[in-house]
Amino acid sequence: MADFDGTALMEDTHAPRHPPASHHSIRRVRLDGWGSVADASRRLAELARSSRVGREEKAKFDELLDEVSPLETYWAKPGVDRVEDLRDLVKSNDFTQLAEATQTIAHSVVQDASSTGRTRPSFEVLVVADSLSPDESLAAQLARQRHHDDAFDYELVFVPSLEDALIAVAVNANVQAVLIRPSFEVRSRLRDQVDLSSMVHLVPPLDKDLDGLTAAERIERLTDGIHALRPELDLYLVGHVALEAIASDAFQGFRRVFLRQDPVELHVSILRGLTDRYQTPFFTALRTYSRQPTGVFHALPISRGKSIVGSPWVGDMVEFYGLNIFMAETSSTSGGLDSLLDPVGPIKKAQELASRAFGSHRTYFVTNGTSTANKIVVQSIVTPGDIVLVDRDCHKSHHYALMLAGALTNYLDAYPLDEFSMYGAVPLESIKAQLLAYRRAGRLDEVKMLALTNCTFDGIVSDVERIMEECLAIKPDLVFLWDEAWFAFAAFHPTYRRRTAMDTARRLRQRYRDPAYVERFENQQEELADADDETWLKTRLLANPDEVRLRVYATQSTHKTLTALRQGSMIHVFDDQFGYRNEEAFREAYMTHTSTSPNYQILASLDVGRRQVELEGFKLVQQQVESAKMLRRVISSHPVLRRRFRVLTGADLIPEDYRQSAEDNPDLEDSTTLTPQRWEHDEFVLDPSRVTICIAETGVDGDTFKHEYLMRRHGIQVNKTSRNTVLFMTNIGTTNSSVAYLVEVLLKLAQEIDDEVDRMGPMDLRAHQRKVEAALGRPSLPDFSAFHARFRGDPDGETPEGNLREAFFMAYDEHKCEYLSGAAATARIKEGRDVVSATFVTPYPPGFPILVPGQVVSREILDYVSALDTREIHGYTAGLGYRVFTAESLT
Repeated sequence: MADFDGTALMEDTHAPRHPPASHHSIRRVRLDGWGSVADASRRLAELARSSRVGREEKAKFDELLDEVSPLETYWAKPGVDRVEDLRDLVKSNDFTQLAEATQTIAHSVVQDASSTGRTRPSFEVLVVADSLSPDESLAAQLARQRHHDDAFDYELVFVPSLEDALIAVAVNANVQAVLIRPSFEVRSRLRDQVDLSSMVHLVPPLDKDLDGLTAAERIERLTDGIHALRPELDLYLVGHVALEAIASDAFQGFRRVFLRQDPVELHVSILRGLTDRYQTPFFTALRTYSRQPTGVFHALPISRGKSIVGSPWVGDMVEFYGLNIFMAETSSTSGGLDSLLDPVGPIKKAQELASRAFGSHRTYFVTNGTSTANKIVVQSIVTPGDIVLVDRDCHKSHHYALMLAGALTNYLDAYPLDEFSMYGAVPLESIKAQLLAYRRAGRLDEVKMLALTNCTFDGIVSDVERIMEECLAIKPDLVFLWDEAWFAFAAFHPTYRRRTAMDTARRLRQRYRDPAYVERFENQQEELADADDETWLKTRLLANPDEVRLRVYATQSTHKTLTALRQGSMIHVFDDQFGYRNEEAFREAYMTHTSTSPNYQILASLDVGRRQVELEGFKLVQQQVESAKMLRRVISSHPVLRRRFRVLTGADLIPEDYRQSAEDNPDLEDSTTLTPQRWEHDEFVLDPSRVTICIAETGVDGDTFKHEYLMRRHGIQVNKTSRNTVLFMTNIGTTNSSVAYLVEVLLKLAQEIDDEVDRMGPMDLRAHQRKVEAALGRPSLPDFSAFHARFRGDPDGETPEGNLREAFFMAYDEHKCEYLSGAAATARIKEGRDVVSATFVTPYPPGFPILVPGQVVSREILDYVSALDTREIHGYTAGLGYRVFTAESLT
């Protein structure tokens, strides 16, 4: 059925009378509801032309309006008043105008437009007040302050209660500011009209004790709730309060407190708040520079397009890119645009705004990808001989960074998913076991850093809070590096946000200042006084608030999940000791790995991308998740699609031991949604914006399906496959049309495969079945074997760390290396001799090193590699085999 914007979707867009449990957002119910209203109004207009509109038809239409009317409480447009206008049109039998009006509303709701149709953006301001007296008509007073020179337009939406305010903030992404009056109700009056709990999972039922709170306490609860949902919003208090009360905690979250209603200052403040988030210092400076007349006498012939404009040979480059990209090309040494290596102007300001948006102490822009960001962080923290714990299947940049830093590397194994030839994430118990082992060995002081991926390529998200707190309980000064390459978007949704590094660090900082936490910690210390390591391993540990030093770093590929040009990345820092312990080292590492000629277009895109997510990131992430849910639902329910494709759920990708709430919501929908209970308590959760599909029943391997079936035939691009899976990732740019096209292609491919199978004879059918069975087979994923004793940090001890750097550079001596085929390596291992890799060996897929320099080659690794059906294996030379160390070099 066609959606209101003309997009073909494989689902019914008519809202049922009572929304199903799968509808977890008012936004979706509202969209479907207005679609039904628009369809019904068209039918009324058609019936009116033949004079066949009766009382029954009008009553049915009123019922549809009754369903959407309560929801309009949370939007300024069309709003509750507009619904009443529609009722008046029905009463006056003006069905032609009714159809036109409802169609317009349906289009605006689907598009969720943030523009009034003029050139300036529009937003909504939420007003929380139980009532407004006649002489305080806030809407009218603010309307009189509007001016045609204003940068933005805004409309007011009024709610009477704390609960309604939280719901409005959670469902209406166009709300950018909140005005709170001191007097408001606690509970929503709509509870009896709409089952809000089934649609607003971000706002849990309110505690009973809220009814007895004072006005100041209610204000504090409301502001805390809004900040938890959308910390970017500007909050204003409007109304008389005692001056001494303004210094209390209840009023600390406000951008400004007005002791009386001052419409002039209020209007100016609202616009200024939006302006602060809207500004893009570097993008603006770059755009201004591009419009200035200059004479170019430095090292960039392409600057201002001088070397290409008018050229008969490369003029097509201008035609393709446009002239602005060349007008903005310049060098930091030419003046006016700031230097990335020593920013003091617009780049510095842009990074400060990014720090605010992502909740860090400091944020740094990187123009050559998160691979470089990881190297910068590692080099700034780690010195030769420091021990670093790292997940083995992390991005290859970590392996190279640790090698360059001279770290002693302890590889942690993620739990395997043999059925799908992929790894999950590293269990907390494994990390704690290693830290406790170093404590037993008296070497805990040598452990410097823990580096983990969150979330993984396949969407496995760790419990960042629990990992950090329990590790800090064992080693209070442990440094954390979280590779959030695929998780930059998570900072802009409240459920995702709690599993990001920066938000977790902030919450832990607040927790360690809480006297109640101190008491809990002291009680636990008494219980653990004589406990053995096994007890420590099984206990939910609390960190010592007096000893903890929060040192947290996150690297993000902004370009992967937010609006930024390729290689645009950020480093976020939340480090209590950064200023006096690591800032200089970080600066040197940044200088080491950052180009002196950074791409200004990448920097400008990072600046603009930050602006976008501060103003509409909440909405875009919600839409991203809804797109994935729609794709998942269609594939799982369509009889042809589900015969060849199976959507993997949390139950498939996360073992039950790590899904503590699995028994509560075992069905498909709930296991792949942002269920707060699951995201607060489970050790691992599955990012619902990623849809992993098992394609074993097609008889086609993942690599072939990606390149031949999706990309070559239909132009559909995907990043990740395994032996029998394909990963489809939605993002903030995914549209309904994109999802519909993917469904169309998958349906066409499934039908083609069905037709081929139907035409097969007995022999071909058996061959096809063998392919299916092979795809469903489970070649075991090998764990990290071990570093050879020659490269072990402690050859005689119990700890397994190894020296990557020594092995890596020893391989530069060709006389110490040889090549062995898989068969020759297997034969040597059978003879009881060591085979030790001299290089990184990385199959694509799965895309992480299966061998690293200095690692002992095991039969399990050789068997696994031989079973892979992959196009490329980096570090393996066809015709020669594996590069390994000679036996003589290892003595």
